[in-house]
Amino acid sequence: MAVRKLILAAALAATATFAHADGVVQKLITPADKARLEKYDATRKEALQEAKAGLAGEVATLDAIVAQKPLSFSDFDMTGNWQCRTIKAGGLGALVVYGWFKCKVTDDGSGWMLEKISGSQRTKGRFYTESDNRLIYLGSGFVAGDKPKAYGRGPDADQVGYAFRSGPAAWRIEFPAPRYESKLDIIEFRR
Repeated sequence: MAVRKLILAAALAATATFAHADGVVQKLITPADKARLEKYDATRKEALQEAKAGLAGEVATLDAIVAQKPLSFSDFDMTGNWQCRTIKAGGLGALVVYGWFKCKVTDDGSGWMLEKISGSQRTKGRFYTESDNRLIYLGSGFVAGDKPKAYGRGPDADQVGYAFRSGPAAWRIEFPAPRYESKLDIIEFRR
């Protein structure tokens, strides 16, 4: 009986691991966020061009981040505590690089979930596999002290982005056309 339970648990775990790659995200993503991802390359290019007018040190920081080639997520464990910082490119200001805050990634058995746990601007959401080296993040933005809304509850809170692994203990999420302030937000993560 114990062997049957172990086999069933292993089968369920394998199914959960690959569920997101089978189009689950396409059922969840809002039309507005789907459109943002479709325009990702053009939005990113425009935002990075505008960011060149920022302070030299911040431009160098941004250039170093976006120059990192995406690596495979296949042998990467994202769970645990992370330092995270937001970079806002284009839009109201050319470029702003914020300081480091705290983020946490957990795994509930059906995939990775992110929560920014310090700072005034927060996010909470889930990752979905698009390819070996790119994940889709669907989340909700909120202000510290407020309860986060579930993704899909409205354009003021909904967030969408692509996550890229950039090193053995580094990754980032790029949010094209976020709702407020900039043309591209990047959250950079390090251990």
